[in-house]
Amino acid sequence: MSDVVLELKEVTKTFGQGDTQVKALSDISFSVKRGEFLLIVGSSGSGKSTLLNMIGLLDRPTSGQVIIDGKNTTKLSDNKISEYRNSKLGFIFQFSNLMADLTVLENVMLPRSIQRKEQNSQKEAAELLRNVGLENQMHKRANKVSGGQAQRAAIARGLVNRPTIVLADEPTGNLDSVTAETIVELMKSMAKKLNQTFIIVTHDRHQFGQVDRVITIKDGRAFEGEDMPPQMELTT
Repeated sequence: MSDVVLELKEVTKTFGQGDTQVKALSDISFSVKRGEFLLIVGSSGSGKSTLLNMIGLLDRPTSGQVIIDGKNTTKLSDNKISEYRNSKLGFIFQFSNLMADLTVLENVMLPRSIQRKEQNSQKEAAELLRNVGLENQMHKRANKVSGGQAQRAAIARGLVNRPTIVLADEPTGNLDSVTAETIVELMKSMAKKLNQTFIIVTHDRHQFGQVDRVITIKDGRAFEGEDMPPQMELTT
Protein backbone atom coordinates (compact mmCIF):
# COMPACT_ATOMS: atom_id res chain seq x y z
CA MET A 1 0.00 0.00 0.00
CA SER A 2 1.48 3.33 -1.08
CA ASP A 3 2.04 6.01 1.52
CA VAL A 4 0.80 8.63 -0.98
CA VAL A 5 -2.99 8.84 -1.24
CA LEU A 6 -3.34 11.92 -3.45
CA GLU A 7 -1.27 13.40 -6.25
CA LEU A 8 -2.14 16.49 -8.23
CA LYS A 9 -0.03 16.94 -11.35
CA GLU A 10 -0.18 20.31 -13.10
CA VAL A 11 -3.92 20.65 -12.50
CA THR A 12 -5.43 23.57 -14.39
CA LYS A 13 -9.08 24.57 -14.55
CA THR A 14 -10.50 27.20 -16.87
CA PHE A 15 -14.06 28.41 -17.27
CA GLY A 16 -15.54 30.11 -20.33
CA GLN A 17 -14.04 30.58 -23.77
CA GLY A 18 -12.21 33.24 -25.71
CA ASP A 19 -12.27 36.71 -24.17
CA THR A 20 -14.44 35.49 -21.29
CA GLN A 21 -12.09 32.66 -20.31
CA VAL A 22 -11.06 32.64 -16.64
CA LYS A 23 -8.30 30.44 -15.24
CA ALA A 24 -9.49 29.34 -11.80
CA LEU A 25 -6.53 27.02 -11.13
CA SER A 26 -3.07 27.20 -12.70
CA ASP A 27 -0.66 24.23 -12.84
CA ILE A 28 -1.22 23.02 -9.27
CA SER A 29 0.97 20.11 -8.19
CA PHE A 30 1.33 18.54 -4.76
CA SER A 31 0.95 15.17 -3.04
CA VAL A 32 -0.60 14.10 0.26
CA LYS A 33 0.47 11.18 2.43
CA ARG A 34 -1.76 8.79 4.33
CA GLY A 35 -2.74 10.15 7.73
CA GLU A 36 -1.89 13.79 6.99
CA PHE A 37 -4.04 16.59 8.37
CA LEU A 38 -3.83 19.22 5.64
CA LEU A 39 -5.37 22.67 5.39
CA ILE A 40 -6.15 24.44 2.13
CA VAL A 41 -6.62 28.12 2.89
CA GLY A 42 -7.39 31.20 0.85
CA SER A 43 -9.68 34.16 0.55
CA SER A 44 -13.02 34.12 -1.25
CA GLY A 45 -12.49 33.73 -4.98
CA SER A 46 -8.94 32.41 -4.60
CA GLY A 47 -9.73 29.06 -6.21
CA LYS A 48 -9.77 26.90 -3.10
CA SER A 49 -13.36 25.69 -3.65
CA THR A 50 -12.55 24.84 -7.26
CA LEU A 51 -9.56 22.87 -6.02
CA LEU A 52 -11.76 21.01 -3.55
CA ASN A 53 -14.08 20.09 -6.42
CA MET A 54 -11.12 18.65 -8.34
CA ILE A 55 -9.91 16.57 -5.40
CA GLY A 56 -13.47 15.53 -4.56
CA LEU A 57 -14.06 14.35 -8.15
CA LEU A 58 -17.05 16.67 -8.38
CA ASP A 59 -15.56 18.35 -11.45
CA ARG A 60 -12.79 17.53 -13.91
CA PRO A 61 -9.66 19.58 -14.55
CA THR A 62 -9.18 21.20 -17.93
CA SER A 63 -5.71 19.68 -17.93
CA GLY A 64 -3.50 17.77 -15.52
CA GLN A 65 -4.08 14.70 -13.39
CA VAL A 66 -5.82 13.93 -10.11
CA ILE A 67 -4.49 10.61 -8.80
CA ILE A 68 -6.21 9.03 -5.80
CA ASP A 69 -4.85 5.80 -4.33
CA GLY A 70 -2.68 5.35 -7.41
CA LYS A 71 -5.50 5.69 -9.96
CA ASN A 72 -5.55 8.53 -12.48
CA THR A 73 -9.18 9.58 -12.08
CA THR A 74 -9.12 11.89 -15.10
CA LYS A 75 -9.28 8.80 -17.32
CA LEU A 76 -12.42 7.39 -15.69
CA SER A 77 -15.90 7.52 -17.22
CA ASP A 78 -18.61 9.50 -15.44
CA ASN A 79 -20.10 6.32 -13.96
CA LYS A 80 -16.75 5.01 -12.83
CA ILE A 81 -15.72 8.33 -11.33
CA SER A 82 -18.95 8.39 -9.32
CA GLU A 83 -18.26 4.87 -8.00
CA TYR A 84 -14.67 5.76 -7.19
CA ARG A 85 -15.70 8.95 -5.40
CA ASN A 86 -18.22 7.07 -3.25
CA SER A 87 -15.71 4.39 -2.29
CA LYS A 88 -12.59 6.51 -1.75
CA LEU A 89 -13.83 9.84 -0.41
CA GLY A 90 -15.79 11.02 2.60
CA PHE A 91 -17.29 14.50 2.81
CA ILE A 92 -17.99 16.92 5.65
CA PHE A 93 -19.74 20.18 4.79
CA GLN A 94 -20.19 23.56 6.47
CA PHE A 95 -23.77 22.58 7.26
CA SER A 96 -24.13 19.03 8.53
CA ASN A 97 -26.75 18.24 5.86
CA LEU A 98 -28.32 15.53 7.97
CA MET A 99 -31.72 14.26 6.88
CA ALA A 100 -34.12 15.59 9.48
CA ASP A 101 -36.59 12.69 9.36
CA LEU A 102 -33.89 10.08 10.03
CA THR A 103 -32.18 9.29 13.30
CA VAL A 104 -28.56 10.28 13.83
CA LEU A 105 -27.58 6.62 13.45
CA GLU A 106 -29.55 6.23 10.22
CA ASN A 107 -27.87 9.33 8.82
CA VAL A 108 -24.42 7.92 9.52
CA MET A 109 -25.39 4.63 7.85
CA LEU A 110 -26.56 6.34 4.63
CA PRO A 111 -23.25 6.19 2.72
CA ARG A 112 -23.06 2.45 3.34
CA SER A 113 -26.61 2.07 2.01
CA ILE A 114 -25.69 4.00 -1.12
CA GLN A 115 -22.69 1.71 -1.60
CA ARG A 116 -24.88 -1.32 -0.89
CA LYS A 117 -22.39 -2.38 1.74
CA GLU A 118 -24.84 -2.75 4.58
CA GLN A 119 -23.21 -5.72 6.28
CA ASN A 120 -22.23 -4.63 9.82
CA SER A 121 -23.10 -1.04 8.88
CA GLN A 122 -25.23 -0.41 11.97
CA LYS A 123 -22.57 -1.80 14.28
CA GLU A 124 -19.78 0.23 12.67
CA ALA A 125 -21.86 3.42 12.49
CA ALA A 126 -22.74 3.07 16.17
CA GLU A 127 -19.07 2.59 17.05
CA LEU A 128 -18.14 5.76 15.15
CA LEU A 129 -20.87 7.68 16.97
CA ARG A 130 -19.46 6.47 20.27
CA ASN A 131 -16.02 7.64 19.13
CA VAL A 132 -17.35 11.15 18.42
CA GLY A 133 -19.20 11.33 21.73
CA LEU A 134 -22.77 10.74 20.52
CA GLU A 135 -23.51 7.41 22.15
CA ASN A 136 -26.58 8.90 23.88
CA GLN A 137 -27.83 10.78 20.81
CA MET A 138 -27.74 8.17 18.07
CA HIS A 139 -31.45 7.25 18.22
CA LYS A 140 -32.68 10.84 18.24
CA ARG A 141 -34.07 12.44 15.10
CA ALA A 142 -31.44 14.57 13.42
CA ASN A 143 -33.50 17.72 13.89
CA LYS A 144 -33.51 17.18 17.67
CA VAL A 145 -29.75 17.54 18.24
CA SER A 146 -27.63 20.68 18.51
CA GLY A 147 -25.53 22.13 15.70
CA GLY A 148 -22.34 20.84 17.26
CA GLN A 149 -23.80 17.37 17.73
CA ALA A 150 -25.03 17.37 14.13
CA GLN A 151 -21.53 18.20 12.91
CA ARG A 152 -20.09 15.39 15.05
CA ALA A 153 -22.56 13.07 13.34
CA ALA A 154 -21.45 14.46 9.97
CA ILE A 155 -17.85 13.55 10.83
CA ALA A 156 -18.94 10.00 11.67
CA ARG A 157 -20.88 9.83 8.40
CA GLY A 158 -17.79 11.00 6.49
CA LEU A 159 -15.78 8.17 8.04
CA VAL A 160 -18.26 5.29 7.82
CA ASN A 161 -17.13 4.07 4.38
CA ARG A 162 -13.52 3.98 5.59
CA PRO A 163 -12.51 6.44 2.89
CA THR A 164 -8.98 7.05 1.71
CA ILE A 165 -9.49 10.80 2.19
CA VAL A 166 -12.01 12.87 4.14
CA LEU A 167 -12.67 16.25 2.52
CA ALA A 168 -14.09 18.95 4.77
CA ASP A 169 -15.44 22.19 3.31
CA GLU A 170 -15.51 24.94 5.97
CA PRO A 171 -16.58 22.36 8.60
CA THR A 172 -16.60 24.92 11.43
CA GLY A 173 -18.05 27.82 9.46
CA ASN A 174 -21.55 27.46 10.91
CA LEU A 175 -20.50 26.99 14.54
CA ASP A 176 -19.73 29.28 17.46
CA SER A 177 -16.05 29.53 18.43
CA VAL A 178 -16.23 27.15 21.41
CA THR A 179 -18.08 24.44 19.47
CA ALA A 180 -15.76 24.97 16.48
CA GLU A 181 -12.72 24.34 18.66
CA THR A 182 -14.28 21.10 19.89
CA ILE A 183 -14.97 19.96 16.32
CA VAL A 184 -11.39 20.76 15.24
CA GLU A 185 -9.96 18.71 18.10
CA LEU A 186 -12.34 15.88 17.29
CA MET A 187 -11.21 15.74 13.66
CA LYS A 188 -7.57 15.79 14.73
CA SER A 189 -8.12 12.97 17.22
CA MET A 190 -9.94 10.85 14.64
CA ALA A 191 -7.15 11.47 12.13
CA LYS A 192 -4.61 10.20 14.62
CA LYS A 193 -6.70 7.31 15.93
CA LEU A 194 -7.63 5.98 12.47
CA ASN A 195 -4.53 7.15 10.53
CA GLN A 196 -7.13 8.99 8.43
CA THR A 197 -6.17 11.62 5.88
CA PHE A 198 -8.11 14.88 6.27
CA ILE A 199 -8.03 17.70 3.70
CA ILE A 200 -9.83 20.75 5.04
CA VAL A 201 -10.73 23.87 3.10
CA THR A 202 -11.08 26.94 5.31
CA HIS A 203 -10.75 30.70 5.28
CA ASP A 204 -9.88 30.70 8.99
CA ARG A 205 -6.34 29.42 9.45
CA HIS A 206 -6.06 30.34 13.14
CA GLN A 207 -8.97 28.16 14.18
CA PHE A 208 -7.07 24.97 13.36
CA GLY A 209 -3.86 25.56 15.32
CA GLN A 210 -1.05 23.08 14.73
CA VAL A 211 -1.54 20.95 11.62
CA ASP A 212 0.70 18.80 9.45
CA ARG A 213 0.70 21.09 6.40
CA VAL A 214 -0.89 24.23 5.02
CA ILE A 215 -1.36 24.99 1.33
CA THR A 216 -2.46 28.51 0.46
CA ILE A 217 -4.35 29.25 -2.74
CA LYS A 218 -4.02 32.72 -4.21
CA ASP A 219 -5.19 33.70 -7.69
CA GLY A 220 -5.51 30.07 -8.66
CA ARG A 221 -1.98 29.11 -7.67
CA ALA A 222 -0.80 26.98 -4.75
CA PHE A 223 1.94 27.99 -2.31
CA GLU A 224 3.50 26.04 0.52
CA GLY A 225 6.32 26.74 2.95
CA GLU A 226 9.30 28.60 1.52
CA ASP A 227 7.68 28.79 -1.92
CA MET A 228 5.06 31.19 -0.57
CA PRO A 229 5.49 34.88 -1.41
CA PRO A 230 6.68 36.64 1.78
CA GLN A 231 3.90 39.24 1.56
CA MET A 232 1.17 36.58 1.69
CA GLU A 233 -0.45 35.88 5.03
CA LEU A 234 -1.94 32.50 5.90
CA THR A 235 -4.78 34.17 7.76
CA THR A 236 -6.60 35.30 4.61
